[in-house]
Amino acid sequence: MNPESPTLHFVKALTPEGWRRDVRVTLQSGVISALEIGAAAREGDERHAWGVPGIANVHSHAFQRAMSGLAERRGPATDNFWSWRETMYRFALEMTPDQVEAIAAQAYVEMLEAGFTRVGEFHYLHHAPDGRAYDDVAEMSGRIVAAADATRIGLMLLPVFYAHSGFGGAPPGDAQRRFICDLDLYARLVECARGQLRALDGADLGLAPHSLRAVTPTELEAVGALAPEGPLHLHIAEQVAEVDACLAWSGARPVEWLLDHADVGPRWCLIHATHMTSEETRRLAASGAVAGLCPITEANLGDGLFNAPDFVGRGGRFGIGTDSNVQISLAGELRLLEYGQRLFHRARNVLGQSSGSTGRALFDGAQRGGALALGRTPAGLRVGADADIVTLRPDAIGGEDDEVLDAWIFSGGARVDCVFARGRAVVRDGEHFARSAIRDRFRATMLQLLAK
Repeated sequence: MNPESPTLHFVKALTPEGWRRDVRVTLQSGVISALEIGAAAREGDERHAWGVPGIANVHSHAFQRAMSGLAERRGPATDNFWSWRETMYRFALEMTPDQVEAIAAQAYVEMLEAGFTRVGEFHYLHHAPDGRAYDDVAEMSGRIVAAADATRIGLMLLPVFYAHSGFGGAPPGDAQRRFICDLDLYARLVECARGQLRALDGADLGLAPHSLRAVTPTELEAVGALAPEGPLHLHIAEQVAEVDACLAWSGARPVEWLLDHADVGPRWCLIHATHMTSEETRRLAASGAVAGLCPITEANLGDGLFNAPDFVGRGGRFGIGTDSNVQISLAGELRLLEYGQRLFHRARNVLGQSSGSTGRALFDGAQRGGALALGRTPAGLRVGADADIVTLRPDAIGGEDDEVLDAWIFSGGARVDCVFARGRAVVRDGEHFARSAIRDRFRATMLQLLAK
């Protein structure tokens, strides 16, 4: 096989036109340069049984991987998102740049091994522990870039603008000091981050006003103007208390207010959007924006359930994210998205299409929406698309075609074998090429953090 332009042969591969047999895919310069269907394998081809497109992880806070399993002890009162957030703040105040890089690398290894080939890193841990900017204002962004480079995951860096503690421009709290920027500092940070990304293959930059509670309307408009055509990601309507506070401030619900005051369209990814009325759901679906859903984190934090059947039924687009990285599992996120709806509606195969595979509907939706949210279209197994490909382990698969996806997502009857990110083999036999070294560094980092 030519390492500069390898060709993969699949017994079965999932193309935009559906499953096809005997598919040869040639990879060159990070993209798919040729694709043949019904073609026999040739000498030098790397052979695989089943191939599917890689999926974009639309929403990650990499540093929170260090908290996984450490916030599951009940306090003296009822625990909720807001009490979890205070624990997260305390953890965030301790981390050095070296530690953030080590934690992010571990998270990215786990993402690649799960079948995620690209990540949208919603990055707001900007400053030194005392709240002052580093000499290099983008020091912490550079550590995210370094972790992506070491693991070879595709990266969209989303520097976060975070200025306030509540709606209407409330002053930030001391625990938020590592996140806070004014518009001038944020513009400098964005330009520095843009420079850092130039050396990283296939990397992109998006912008992330944190939430309506953390930015004023004027600031929201100014952030969007820094990249008028680029992706915009925003937390919204995750918690009932957030909805109530927005109503008290503006007289409107968060999604309602945003749709009334911003030009929301396909460049937008609204993270969570958990608490919407039917009218908000209809309008968001019609806007073309992507709903960034993070079912495992939303369950872990007790956020609530996104109204997926109504949104998807109206043509709404969704992507999948791992958010707090409490558990990194592509199949797990898709499974919980469906199972949450089953529990709520007391029905089965809620998000499946009529007489179709639910696993396939979930996979296709996440693949298309994720590619749009991270600005990588066209996507999928097609000429010109990123060479992001996941192969599934054949010895554990039963059934044909869509049943493979059902087995992977719902029963563990299939597992990730190899992963190609921008044409480079980063996972073989289920294991990332740098897993051992990155895991050892992560363990040393955790020992340092837990000793404090």
